[in-house]
Amino acid sequence: MKKVMIYGLGISGTGAKELLEKKGYEIIVVDDKKAMTSEEALNHLDDIEFFIKSPGIPYNNFVNEVQKRGIKILDEIEIAYNYMIEKGLKTKIIAITGTNGKSTTTVKISDLLNHAGYKAAYAGNIGRSFSEVLLKEKDLDFISLELSSFQLENIENFKPYISMIINMGPDHIERYKSLDDYYDTKFNITKNQTEDSYFIENIDDVEIEKRAKQIKAKRISVSKSKKADIYIENDRICQGENSIIDVDKLSLKGIHNLENTLFMVATAEILKIDREKLKEFLMIATPLEHRTELFFNYGKVKFINDSKATNVDSTKFAIQANKNSILICGGYDKRVDLTPLAEMIKENIKEVYLIGVIADKIESELKKIGYEDGKIHKLVNLENSLQDMKKRFTEESDEVILLSPATSSYDQFNSFEHRGKVFKELVLKIFG
Repeated sequence: MKKVMIYGLGISGTGAKELLEKKGYEIIVVDDKKAMTSEEALNHLDDIEFFIKSPGIPYNNFVNEVQKRGIKILDEIEIAYNYMIEKGLKTKIIAITGTNGKSTTTVKISDLLNHAGYKAAYAGNIGRSFSEVLLKEKDLDFISLELSSFQLENIENFKPYISMIINMGPDHIERYKSLDDYYDTKFNITKNQTEDSYFIENIDDVEIEKRAKQIKAKRISVSKSKKADIYIENDRICQGENSIIDVDKLSLKGIHNLENTLFMVATAEILKIDREKLKEFLMIATPLEHRTELFFNYGKVKFINDSKATNVDSTKFAIQANKNSILICGGYDKRVDLTPLAEMIKENIKEVYLIGVIADKIESELKKIGYEDGKIHKLVNLENSLQDMKKRFTEESDEVILLSPATSSYDQFNSFEHRGKVFKELVLKIFG
């Protein structure tokens, strides 16, 4: 029997296990908390056909040893794609990556396709593995697949029908040798595409345009500020000389959602979705949880949950939309340059509450550029911060409390969803 080792029993690891068991593989599961430890697994590497590493696991000593022994490392995405091809499934893949906006774009493209009469589902870096969807949902026309850079590191055959990179900004420098290394990994999404597939190209993004020569697929361009296949002009989304919809009629608000919407429109154009169906959908689409989500009012005090802001660029959008608010930020240290964050806070934020292991670094950057000490509250965690606000603000206080952390959650939470859920629960407990 063919043997495979799976390292990490999270969403992708569990999905890969179920799919490979169905194919008749003997599976050795390694997970330092839930199964065989990585130390013990060193004794079980003989005769392993290939090794599947969960995306969030870094290239640690155990993974390095696997590489040294010449064992092929693959991602669950690649395993699921190969299964799809072997089974002759006609499902088409729409693959989405980017530093910000990929979750909203992924889910809303899936929703749009269902609204237009197709059978579609979403999967990937969004709580459901590609493998699970292939095994459980039959006869799909499309799978809208969110992919992180981590999931694109070990791509061999993966070839989507449509791919897109929403944008590229500084992130995950703790994982990659350089930002160029991170951006190049994102570009793996299109590496196997040819003229019979499509790449939606954001011509406003400098890092995408630097690498545009790599694109072999048919290109559909989008832009918020220039003439493109899909573009914004006079506050309207346009294609060619035709106006598709006025921006003020979009149900998804904000400059970041406008960018996401351009990719939805481009997808609709490629698939020749009826314009009226498209317009109808864009007027009713609802935002995802944890993304600039106004979820509670305490009198005049508004609480916004933007826990999905796991990098500086994402928090920038939230700050631009909520100037003069009180910001809660901080968390895991991703070792990115915090100067842009500090400057944004100084120019736009009334006060800041700092949480997590990165709090000292943010405080240092703020003080360096002259942000007033009295505006900085360093209270370790969400509960302490909210308890302090409860003492300071009444229902007559005209304030916006914005959780937009600008970094990952792994120092204090399991995920950005967990962080957002805890924030909402604490607000309701303390203010509700």
